[in-house]
Amino acid sequence: MVAVGLVLAAVLLAIFGLGGGDATSAESASLAAKPMHLDVLVFNVEYGGGPATDRVIRRVDADVVGVLESYNRLPRMAKRTGYPYYNVSLQILSKYPILEPSGGGGLYALIEVKPGYVVPFFNNHLDYVKWGPRLLRRGHSVSSVIKSENEVRTSALARPIPAMAGLIDQGYPIFLTGDFNEPSSLDYTKATIGTHQGINEAVPWPVSRALLGIGLRDSYREVHPDPVKHPGVTHVNGDRIDYVYAGGPSRALSSKVVGPPGRRDVQIAFSPWTSDHRAVLSSFETTPAAMPTMVAVDGRMRTVGDRIAVTYNAPGSDGNEIASVPEGGDPGAPLQRLDAPGARGTATLKTSSMDPGGYEAVLLDGDGTEIARISFWLRDPQAKLELSTDKRTYDRGEPIRVSWSDGPANRWDWLGVYKAKAADPRTDSYLNWAYTGLHASGTVPPSTRGDVTLGPDTQGPWPLPPGRYVVHYLLADKYNSAGSASFTVSGRG
Repeated sequence: MVAVGLVLAAVLLAIFGLGGGDATSAESASLAAKPMHLDVLVFNVEYGGGPATDRVIRRVDADVVGVLESYNRLPRMAKRTGYPYYNVSLQILSKYPILEPSGGGGLYALIEVKPGYVVPFFNNHLDYVKWGPRLLRRGHSVSSVIKSENEVRTSALARPIPAMAGLIDQGYPIFLTGDFNEPSSLDYTKATIGTHQGINEAVPWPVSRALLGIGLRDSYREVHPDPVKHPGVTHVNGDRIDYVYAGGPSRALSSKVVGPPGRRDVQIAFSPWTSDHRAVLSSFETTPAAMPTMVAVDGRMRTVGDRIAVTYNAPGSDGNEIASVPEGGDPGAPLQRLDAPGARGTATLKTSSMDPGGYEAVLLDGDGTEIARISFWLRDPQAKLELSTDKRTYDRGEPIRVSWSDGPANRWDWLGVYKAKAADPRTDSYLNWAYTGLHASGTVPPSTRGDVTLGPDTQGPWPLPPGRYVVHYLLADKYNSAGSASFTVSGRG
C-alpha cells in the first residue's frame, strides 16, 4: 500500500504541478527534545456549534483541536472551552502557542509544545460537493468517481501536500486534522465488500492514498487496523470522513471516536450530541523538533488597532531587530522598528497608526542582514465589502466574473446567484454558486480580495435563463450577505 501510495503521490505532483514544499527551513529539524504525550482532537461542530459542542471540547480537554465549521465563533469558543490560544484562519484551538511561520504560506501553524520546540499542525476541510459514495450508489463507475474526487478534493491539497512532505523529509513530527468529505482507501478494501451499501468492489479513494503516499499515518487505522471490526463511522451518512493523520517521529497510542451514546465504536459518549459529525481523539507519543530559524506572527489576518505578537528564532544571532514594512518593502526604511535581543523571543507590534493593507515583519540580524520575513494583512474595521461583476449585461451562457475587495476572508465564504425578484438569501433559493476559494476554500488562507468566474464549472443550473439577477457575497457557508451586485442575462447567445 505504501509503495502504491508513493507512486500516486508522484502522479499527483505531476498532475497538479506540485513542486517543492513550503517548508519552514531547508535544513533537517533538530530532534533534541525528549518525547512527550500529545492529545489531538478533530471535531466538525456543524454550523458554528453551540453550548453542547463547546462542552464536548472542554471535557475532552485535548492539547490541540482542529475545529471544522467554527466560522466566526472560534474566539468565543476558545473562551468557553478554556483554550488560551486560537487561530481563526486555520481554525485551531491549543493549550500551547500557535505560530504562523515564515515559509509556511499560511498553510499550517507551528505549535510550540515546549519552549523552543514545535510540531507543525495542519487543519483542512475539503469540499462536500459531488460526494463519491452517493455517486457510486447511483451506478457511477469507480474510475469516474475517482476522477471526480481528484477534481474536487485531491486538487484542493495541491499546496498542503508538498508542504507536509517537505516537513516530513526534514524530520518534523507533523499532524493533520480534517473533515475530508471522502472515505478512506483503508476502509473500502476487499475485506469490506458488502458492508457499504451498493458498492461491490474495493475503492482506492485518492485523498487517503495521496496522504499515505507521502508518509502520513491514519491514526485511527493505526490503532484499529480492521475496518470490518471497527468501521469508526464519523458522519451521519455512514462513513468515516473525519481524520487525525500523523507523520514523522510520533506513535499513535490510542484513537477514540467521540459521539452520542449507544453508537458503534463510540468510546467517549456525550448527551446531548448536536453535530452531524462525531469527533476523533488520538493520543500520541511524539518528539517535537527544535524551532527553526524564522519569524512568526500570532495571526496573519488582523484588524487595524490590534497588537500583533511577533515571535522570532535566530540561533547564533544576537542584537536582532524586527522591521515592519509594506508588503515587499525595504527593511532599511521600516514603518516600525522593534528590538529583538537574544536569539529567541517575542516582540509586540502596534498597528493603531498603520493603514489597512498588506505588510511584512522582517527579522534582521545585528548587521542589518535579513534573516526571514512573514506577511500579514490589516483590515479596516470600518471597511465595507465591494462586490462587482465585469459586465452589467451578459449573453446567455456567457461566464460571469465576480470580483470583490475588503472582504471578511472567512473560510467557506461563497457567492450565490438569485433571481432579482427573489433575492433575499434568508428566505429565497439560490441558483448557481461557488465558494470564494473554489474547492480549495478549506485548505488555503482566505483572502480579502479576489474573483471567481461563475459558469458551467461552478455549482447549480447553467446557463442562466434570460432575466435580471443579484449575486450575493455570503458569509461562512451561511446566508448572511456582506454585499451584492446586480446583472442581467439577455436572450442572445
